[in-house]
Amino acid sequence: MDLTWLSAVLVGAGCLALGYLIGSRYPGRIFVSLRGRLTEEISVGNVKKKDKTKEPLEIEKLATIIEDFKMVLVVRNDLKMGKGKIAAQCSHATLGLYRKLLHRAPKSLSRWEMCAQPKVVVKIESEEDMMVLQERAKSLKLPTHITIDAGRTQIAPNSRTVMAILGPVDVVDDVTGGLKLL
Repeated sequence: MDLTWLSAVLVGAGCLALGYLIGSRYPGRIFVSLRGRLTEEISVGNVKKKDKTKEPLEIEKLATIIEDFKMVLVVRNDLKMGKGKIAAQCSHATLGLYRKLLHRAPKSLSRWEMCAQPKVVVKIESEEDMMVLQERAKSLKLPTHITIDAGRTQIAPNSRTVMAILGPVDVVDDVTGGLKLL
């Protein structure tokens, strides 16, 4: 019984040492090769599917030259949501935009995080105004995310509730600067 325990410890220590040696000699190689395989074409039977990875967003270029980034959350005032509902919808919008940028604009997210993740909440009076604002943001190559509510509590299903926009402070202010704080 004592020898079994001792041999297990020795085998474990040997595996740990081998792993350390391989990792220090070839850092990141395993992960790089796996990442490369994920972006290659994948064959399923006779049907070939291409990787669905999208191109990096334009905002990535700005993240390398501009330092101040912020996120603005645009809340529809006409829906008359309660405070808790607004907080939940803003959280959905923030997370939705974050997920969108995680792989397509990681430098932008890092820049925003280095600025202490500033978030400003403003109000807008209608869905139509929100859609016009989104088009303005898109024309300036700013990423947006609009949260659409399921309609289980206070408001109608499929209502667009909050739009999140992230980018350089000056460019975001071009889009949302005229809106009042919530």
